[in-house]
Amino acid sequence: MTNQQRLAVGDPAPDFRLPDSTGAEVSLADFRGRHLVVYFYPAAGTPGCTKQACDFRDNLAELNDAGFAVVGISPDKPAKLAKFTAEEGLTFPLLSDESREVMIAWGAYGEKQNYGRTVTGVIRSTFVVDPDGTIAEAMYNVRATGHVAKLRRDLKV
Repeated sequence: MTNQQRLAVGDPAPDFRLPDSTGAEVSLADFRGRHLVVYFYPAAGTPGCTKQACDFRDNLAELNDAGFAVVGISPDKPAKLAKFTAEEGLTFPLLSDESREVMIAWGAYGEKQNYGRTVTGVIRSTFVVDPDGTIAEAMYNVRATGHVAKLRRDLKV
């Protein structure tokens, strides 16, 4: 699989409707009128993904106070997301994209480097969506550690 089209600032955010950790459907339209941080991560419960999710959890109040909602998306099944949410005390929605269709639409799935090898998988990515549904920030291949602090600096939160 070759690298697919990546999103850029000003692009419309691709729509999604995915189940959360409870099985309830969550869609991009649910956040219309609000700023939204959408982040894609490879697997719940792995060290990097846990660090990133906990960083979002620990900074959620400040992000929310500044008008930003947060949602995480991975290929994990809802039951695994529910376990991860409970174990880590996560307070924002995690969505299940088992088909990886949403990840592909957002450019967050494809070829990437992993320990010097080219592999196909989830590309750790973060997006900021404006209240009108356009991409305000598109960050690919982000690092799990320190990413939320950088995002807060970029957003001036």
